[in-house]
Amino acid sequence: MPETETAPGAQEFIPPDAGSLAELRDAAGGCRGCELYRDATQTVFGRGDEHARVVFVGEQPGDMEDQKGLPFVGPAGHLLRRAVDEAGIDPAQLYITNAVKHFRFEMRGKRRLHKTPDRVHIVACRPWLVAEFARLHPEVVVVLGATAAKALLGPSFRVTQSRGVLLPWPESAQRPQDFAKVPVGPTGERETVAPTRLVATIHPSAVLRADDRDAAYAGLVDDLKVVAGALG
Repeated sequence: MPETETAPGAQEFIPPDAGSLAELRDAAGGCRGCELYRDATQTVFGRGDEHARVVFVGEQPGDMEDQKGLPFVGPAGHLLRRAVDEAGIDPAQLYITNAVKHFRFEMRGKRRLHKTPDRVHIVACRPWLVAEFARLHPEVVVVLGATAAKALLGPSFRVTQSRGVLLPWPESAQRPQDFAKVPVGPTGERETVAPTRLVATIHPSAVLRADDRDAAYAGLVDDLKVVAGALG
């Protein structure tokens, strides 16, 4: 897997007149904003209801997601679905996406092993997140793990220090102005987003790697119960 210190970024691949998430998803298939597209099978964009009450942001697609073209369909996704159910959140009210839309991996024999995205990949892909949020109006944003936190909240944010706490959104974002206004109607005029909240927690894959899975899973569920409580 080639390394890179710079990347052109996704902004030039985002259609300025995109009127829906479906249009953004189609455009993302041709993204060449960083080098990860060269080895990945396909772009893995977000999925779910455009009117979702909760938006989950994870790290990047894994091997199974890369093959199927959908986020959170592998083991971590199944665990997240179980935790969502246990926390009492309606899965029909979710939109799920990742901070980085291509699978970054290294080969180990014939196996493709997950490799954490670098800062350059997070920055290059961030315009897709901004574009997604311009079409979404969630009541709660859920950040899953360090990579998603870096993408939305900046490199100094620590999930372990602030997990399970309701934070103001978009005020807690690294650049609140990126998420403070959304397009309205066919004219593309923009209006201010109603204030909502954000909760950070661990990525479900961290539960799968934990020495004490039961305790890690219980912590994830507890954080998601905070989300459920915020929804009322």
